[in-house]
Amino acid sequence: QVQLVESGGGLVQPGGSLRLSCAASGSIFSINAMGWYRQAPGKERELVARITSDDSTNYADSVKGRFTISRDNAKNTVNLQMNSLKPEDTAVYYCNARYYSYFDSWGQGTQVTVSS
Repeated sequence: QVQLVESGGGLVQPGGSLRLSCAASGSIFSINAMGWYRQAPGKERELVARITSDDSTNYADSVKGRFTISRDNAKNTVNLQMNSLKPEDTAVYYCNARYYSYFDSWGQGTQVTVSS
């Protein structure tokens, strides 16, 4: 199994930046991809950014050019750098790991609020 612990998040003004981190433990070798999802009140959870084991990345259209996902293999972490934040980025952000090409593990979620 894979366990995920998220950190970062908080309150930021529009145009500001935040960095989310997700530390993985357990069966690290089995992870195929890791990503960040978000869920705003009254909306479905959506993919924000994803990075595979061969460093292929994909982003939601709404965050392209503003968010960057990266991996730190030495620390078994995945980071999401969020720049030029907008009020519509406000949501609970969840870290996800797909492992053994079938199973999903989720973090506990971290709140990101963009407001003046």
